[in-house]
Amino acid sequence: MKTARTALLVAGLLLVGLPLLWVLVASLKPSLSVISDPWGLPMPPRWANYGEAWTEARISSGFFNSLAATVGTLAILLPVGSMAAYVFARYSFRLSGPLYALMLGGMMFPIFLVIVPLFILMRQLSLLNSLPGLILVYVAFSLSFTVFVMRGFFEVIPEELAEAARMDGAGHASVFWRIMFPLSRPGLTVAGIFNAIGLWNEYGLALVLLQKPEVRTLPLAVADLSQTQQYQADFGALFAALVIVMIPLLVAYALLRHRLHEAMLAGAVKG
Repeated sequence: MKTARTALLVAGLLLVGLPLLWVLVASLKPSLSVISDPWGLPMPPRWANYGEAWTEARISSGFFNSLAATVGTLAILLPVGSMAAYVFARYSFRLSGPLYALMLGGMMFPIFLVIVPLFILMRQLSLLNSLPGLILVYVAFSLSFTVFVMRGFFEVIPEELAEAARMDGAGHASVFWRIMFPLSRPGLTVAGIFNAIGLWNEYGLALVLLQKPEVRTLPLAVADLSQTQQYQADFGALFAALVIVMIPLLVAYALLRHRLHEAMLAGAVKG
């Protein structure tokens, strides 16, 4: 049994690690070498690919636009989603069930069905080609998942803590912000990481809502770079751009993996 488990882990590692390693190696090769010798090592490594991708291919502006959109969305999404989840978890009112079901329905609603009316609405609000407008759309489309995740974590926090705070004179808002919200840190970690991955790689909404080059996000910049390969063979810069896309998520996971594992374990014990 232990041998089979080890074999499965090794197979999973190879399936995930080898493509990442190949992209990293390809990002250090000259363009012709990527085609002529795809499995060879870069001799010597061509670090200039990263400079060309960062400056000439607008990867730098896309990187900071995606960073601003992701951080800005999470800064609004996590508090708002936590407040909504806390209400659904702790307060019983007449329409709580239907409203929560409607909220969860948002996770099953295809984005492309609302692209046209969303574009018209954003144009009427003068929010096209702006990161604030994109952030508001991201918050709206990510709220359902965040409420779903956070509600489960609020449900396992002992109600006695809130009752003790109310006996000391704390109001509903004070109970939430001073007690419940800090205690929901594992849920915030899970919701934040999964939302960040989706937001960092989001392409469809950004493609429709951002037309000006100076506000386009990183996935759009990489897509623009890949399209230019039809006219010029700069595959080294293309793979370097892909590595730049992956680095922030890998670093974030490396820094937060222990908290993520603890949060997932807490959710498993709760279930």
